[in-house]
Amino acid sequence: MSDPGKTLVLTGASRGIGHATVKRFSAAGWRVLTISRHPFSEHCPWEGGEENHVQLDLSDIERLPEAISAMRNRLKGGALHALVNNAAISPKMPGGGRMSSLDTDYSVWNKVFNVNFLAPILLARGLVEELQAGAASIVNVTSIAGSRVHPFAGTAYATSKAALASLTREMAHDFAPLGIRVNAIAPGEIDTAILSPGTDEIVQREIPMRRLGKPEEVAATIYFLCSPQASYVNGAEIHINGGQHV
Repeated sequence: MSDPGKTLVLTGASRGIGHATVKRFSAAGWRVLTISRHPFSEHCPWEGGEENHVQLDLSDIERLPEAISAMRNRLKGGALHALVNNAAISPKMPGGGRMSSLDTDYSVWNKVFNVNFLAPILLARGLVEELQAGAASIVNVTSIAGSRVHPFAGTAYATSKAALASLTREMAHDFAPLGIRVNAIAPGEIDTAILSPGTDEIVQREIPMRRLGKPEEVAATIYFLCSPQASYVNGAEIHINGGQHV
């Protein structure tokens, strides 16, 4: 399936799910505008990526208007057909341990919620005219950690993802009259570079399919939610975890 002429804005594009999502949409002919705290890599395989990339740490929420302005300049008054809020951070204790509610100080809470929760709604509001012009789809990437205590994901990360799931429902209600659909995906254990030690035990103990998910499988679901086939899907949160939540 191809959708030439459509445009996506994606945060957190440099690795894992974000990287797979860029490749999936690019293969379908979409123009992809990316926002990431990392510079554009010469190893990224998609055409036009460097000039369509904005390097910005989303934890610095005061600079977010710069990213919105940069996206609008690149769109040049054109429509935006999808916004995927994928960027997220999950700080760990020294040695990689889980940060509990007793360990997490205010600065960490603030940084995590800026990236994981506030950036998605501020980006959507800042680009709302372009999104409305494109009858767009917004996809927020939540997590299985947003609905259950996870052995590796910290408290700030988990609660920010739970808040993002709730925000998705609110946005679905508020943006739908503008012709914009808002949904979420909640990945479980996906085979990326940021997996924690001990994930193999979770796979064998908790996942009925007895394997990790692939970034490409997550990207395919994101693409579906942005396609005409999902035109009546609004306010949903799709779990992509091999049955880990059951």
